Amino acid sequence: MTKKLRIVFMGTPTFAVTVLDRIVKSGHQIVGVVTAPDRPSGRGQQIRKSDVKIYAEEKELSIFQPLNLKDDSFITQMKDLNADVFIVVAFRMLPAVVWKIPPMGTINLHASLLPDYRGAAPINWAIMNGEKTTGVTTFFINEVIDTGDIIKRKSTEIHSEMTAGDLHDQLMSIGGDLISETLKELVDGKTNRENQILDESSTLNAAPKIFKNDCKIDWANSLDEVYNKIRGLSPYPGAWCILKNRAKNKDISFKLYHTRKTDIIVKEGEKNRLTATEDGILFPCSDYHLRVIDFQMEGKRRMNFKDFLAGNSIEDFVIIQ
Repeated sequence: MTKKLRIVFMGTPTFAVTVLDRIVKSGHQIVGVVTAPDRPSGRGQQIRKSDVKIYAEEKELSIFQPLNLKDDSFITQMKDLNADVFIVVAFRMLPAVVWKIPPMGTINLHASLLPDYRGAAPINWAIMNGEKTTGVTTFFINEVIDTGDIIKRKSTEIHSEMTAGDLHDQLMSIGGDLISETLKELVDGKTNRENQILDESSTLNAAPKIFKNDCKIDWANSLDEVYNKIRGLSPYPGAWCILKNRAKNKDISFKLYHTRKTDIIVKEGEKNRLTATEDGILFPCSDYHLRVIDFQMEGKRRMNFKDFLAGNSIEDFVIIQ
């Protein structure tokens, strides 16, 4: 390498840690790491550090945890680091006063093939929509989120049984590769910029933030739609439905995780009925049954269907739409 870049890295979750580690190992100089403030988490509300902070402490990197990204003291700190470029991975939206600081610009890694799936949850939405291909993109941040000039893309296949968790891990690795390639182009002065301006005929998929109601399963949908939704929300935030325990006259929320498609047709009169088999519990969609292998009852741990059936009669439970 003929030149080592001075880099400020901004990120919070595990996805960002893998990319940060690749940059550290590439020989470039990380002059600062910006991450979320420590926050209370879990039932015990214990103060939790971000995954990026934990990694940065292990590597003895300078850490910044601003509450307000527009704070004058934070802006001054960022300018004083004299970074060549900022790299942003799974972080907050930056104000212009921040992303305009470095002379080479601020680069974001996004977990889709932009301009498709702009937004906060591209991994989930790609699977929920039944996509066969996705990828990662590096681009220069500008005034509108996920719309800046594209630098590079790298694609990957989504196989039919892949969950959001599986795809997350795959894109994490590919993202590290893409950031390394992008930084090399910056050093060599060979960075290409592809404008994201679209014509009126272009149709794009969106990837907005996912809320609890977005995760509710509609069993009136087709098997493919339900199956894709469950794996697109697994393991987090988790697709859910309501079952009534008729023996106890109680409605219970269930999160579904590991499922399989079947070619078992749903017959008249089976719309809300569950069926226990040796391989799982059959849930009726609008056309075919979905085989559910593990799930989590409200207030319980995640369990295999066999554990559930050992203590419950499947005839007691029906689907509540």
